[in-house]
Amino acid sequence: MASGKPLNYTTAVPVARTVGECQQMLALAGAASVAVHYEGREPVGLSFQLDTPHGPRAFTLPVNVEGVHQMLVKASKAGKLRSDGYRVAKFESQGHAASVAWRVIKDWIEANLALIEAEMTTLETVMLPYLHVDGDKTLWQAYREREQAVIEMGKPS
Repeated sequence: MASGKPLNYTTAVPVARTVGECQQMLALAGAASVAVHYEGREPVGLSFQLDTPHGPRAFTLPVNVEGVHQMLVKASKAGKLRSDGYRVAKFESQGHAASVAWRVIKDWIEANLALIEAEMTTLETVMLPYLHVDGDKTLWQAYREREQAVIEMGKPS
């Protein structure tokens, strides 16, 4: 929110279209497979497999619709969302939050693929936090659990 306004908050692009765009970008980047994760019949993330120098690896990229929804509500209440041509209440809906969340993920994937193409990074480096390390657990999730355990161990009884 460098401008004070949430990225893509005025999008009218349906979630299904953006999910398809994300799948296509990952496939063009070399993903051997791409799957959509659903909760309550709504897409909430992507899993994909990439060939790496160490063999095929699985990754999961979550999409936090609830976090985007909370951000939009907060920005709306703070008067940061323009309302010309749009009803501000629309920005606060869960459905709109899903559209925004998926557009943000699409932009993130697109920006990172541009960095990879420019040889500023690698796909494995960008996706490292989302690497599966223990079944369906990502490296980031494993790290957070480990850090929480360390914090809990350090608390006085």
